[in-house]
Amino acid sequence: MKTQKLSCRFDWQRWSSTPQDLRALDPLLAGRILYQMHLIRTFESELLRLKNLDCVWGPVHSSVGQEAVAAAAMAALRGGDLIAGSHRAHHQFLAKVLDFVLPASWDPRREKLTPEAREAVRKTLAEILGLAPGWCGGRGGSMHLRCVEAGVLGTNAIVGGGIPIATGAAFAEKRRGSGAVVACFFGDGAVNQGSFHEALNLAGLWKLPIVYFVENNRYAVATSAATAAAVEELSVRAAAYAMRGRIVEGGDPAAVHAVTAEAAEACRREEGPFLIECLCYRHFHHAGDKPGSAFGYRSRKEEEEELARDALQTFPAALLEAGLLERGQWELMRSDAEEAVRQAVEFCIEGEGTRPRPRPGLWPAVETAAHGARSDGRELAGLEYREIEDFSRLAEVKYSDAIAAVSGRWLETHPEAVELGEEIANFGGGAYGATRGLHQRFPGRVLNTPISEGGFVGLACGAAMRGLPVIVEIMFPDFSLVAADQLFNQIAKARHMYGGSTDLPLVVRTRIATGCGYGGQHSMDPAGLFALFPGWRMVAPGNAFDYIGLFNTAMRSLDPVVILEHHSLYGLKFPVPEGELDYCVAFGRARRLAEGTDLTVLTYGGMTSRLLGLRPHLAERGISAELIDLRTLDAPGIDWAIIGESLARTGAVAVVEQAAASQGIGARLSAVITSRFFDALDAPPLLLSSQDVPPPVSRVLEEAVLIGDEQILAGLEGLARRR
Repeated sequence: MKTQKLSCRFDWQRWSSTPQDLRALDPLLAGRILYQMHLIRTFESELLRLKNLDCVWGPVHSSVGQEAVAAAAMAALRGGDLIAGSHRAHHQFLAKVLDFVLPASWDPRREKLTPEAREAVRKTLAEILGLAPGWCGGRGGSMHLRCVEAGVLGTNAIVGGGIPIATGAAFAEKRRGSGAVVACFFGDGAVNQGSFHEALNLAGLWKLPIVYFVENNRYAVATSAATAAAVEELSVRAAAYAMRGRIVEGGDPAAVHAVTAEAAEACRREEGPFLIECLCYRHFHHAGDKPGSAFGYRSRKEEEEELARDALQTFPAALLEAGLLERGQWELMRSDAEEAVRQAVEFCIEGEGTRPRPRPGLWPAVETAAHGARSDGRELAGLEYREIEDFSRLAEVKYSDAIAAVSGRWLETHPEAVELGEEIANFGGGAYGATRGLHQRFPGRVLNTPISEGGFVGLACGAAMRGLPVIVEIMFPDFSLVAADQLFNQIAKARHMYGGSTDLPLVVRTRIATGCGYGGQHSMDPAGLFALFPGWRMVAPGNAFDYIGLFNTAMRSLDPVVILEHHSLYGLKFPVPEGELDYCVAFGRARRLAEGTDLTVLTYGGMTSRLLGLRPHLAERGISAELIDLRTLDAPGIDWAIIGESLARTGAVAVVEQAAASQGIGARLSAVITSRFFDALDAPPLLLSSQDVPPPVSRVLEEAVLIGDEQILAGLEGLARRR
């Protein structure tokens, strides 16, 4: 057997500073880094004290011991650069916000902290305490900090959850040519998440301007990196994604600053991305102020050795020795930083010395608790909504061609818009023709992605948070479960979690393949899944006219919208306005497809054409059925007015959907209808859906599992004969 030894070409370096490097530091820069380190340490020490006094609701994941990484790295970034962090991110947040509000000339050796910076410290403490003056109105707390003005995209409580989002922000900045770099911070535990690998692959593939920082503090809660990763140096993983790797001691601010500056400037020259492993140590346990040794997963000897290397001991001593700092200056800097934190505590807390508690007058108004789960709709104000009867000239168009046409119209009229998905630029129109011709018309804007739904959906989230209009195709709805964290923990919750003001102009398209013989993992109807998360708007166009109109409204919305397309409609032709692709159909407005007097039938998507085809058979049985196409399926968007008006005439309602009973929206609709319209009902609502099992591949078994025409007719006839 012939063998050939291969080697990996990989730019991988370990950086550390020398005494000469330290002496060469700009004294102003060194002073600012040290001041921030001490302020952050003081801030978190006070925070832990307040936690022990029951003034903090929820966990406190402190960064005590890791301050130098944040202060030095932020000092190497520009004001327009962006950062994202994890659940342990107070240090990064404070450093970035302080750099944003402080003048470049501010010198902590000679000047007190500015009023704007003191306000930033107050707002940060208020947010962590859940108070209204906080950056997110108290909603985000310790783990969900966001300040878009300062370039903080958001910190994230899901380990690894923010990595694809930060990658998407870098994607947006590269497309705009802004010159901005994104710095994404996370811990050693995150490098074992699939989101880390999917995101880094996309960044390496598309050469995005992003620097990934692994703050390797050696423990993910109590699990050591040595027992969680198959490699000793985590930065070696950069080799797999065509990026450069660096290792630096997190307690060496001069080296952290230098390596960050190198990486950021390389990214601006389109020579990124980078993966930087910062070796640091978390002084306390995962949360709270007890040491890890108290829980038995590390020794007191190890902790004592690491505490002796604490950067807040070694760095000021080195600056004093190098003549970059005078002892009196250092004493004044410490005093001023401590005063800023003390003022923040006094602003947020009353009763110090007796029974301290957050000031009651600073709590958010309880009536605002549910506000901001979605946009207030002002971006849609003034739109002229149309229905098909408003147009005189119509032409027959295939459903799949309508998808491609209106997508192309948006790409044509909105030069920033992009479309992402698996195979969408292949085969002349994607796997099923829904992007026909778009790749040729818009090169570089209709992008094939790797098979990594979590990665590219998260990337789309980050790009949308930066205002880039993004269309994402998820080839089969079942694949939504692969991207579940990004779809439901991130996209669905971001606006509300970050205070109600985070726009997400994102449209997700997905093709329901129920009834195609694709089996249990490619045949899901996701309506019930997306309906669990009110941050999503959800529409299911049952014809080409509605598709064009609802797509246009979705693209104008500042909320994420999922469009459910049914495969059975793709090849059908429907009338649409001739030469007109810019009209809108309203969210939350159902359509009466046929009038009736005996019962109301609610349906959506692919079932609309099927129910219209069954109406003559119902008429033969003497049944007059009113058929309503819901069109909008998310709970806040259900058109209760038309349902109530119809029930006032018919007195009975059936919800007909192809989804399995537990995966559809019919059960919830039936429950709400019973509650809202009880007096109008002559009988309980009837739910007609498929059997509650995954569709089998076998043709006869799939037909047996899915709801059939005879089942629908028999069920509706039974309801109509209720009297």
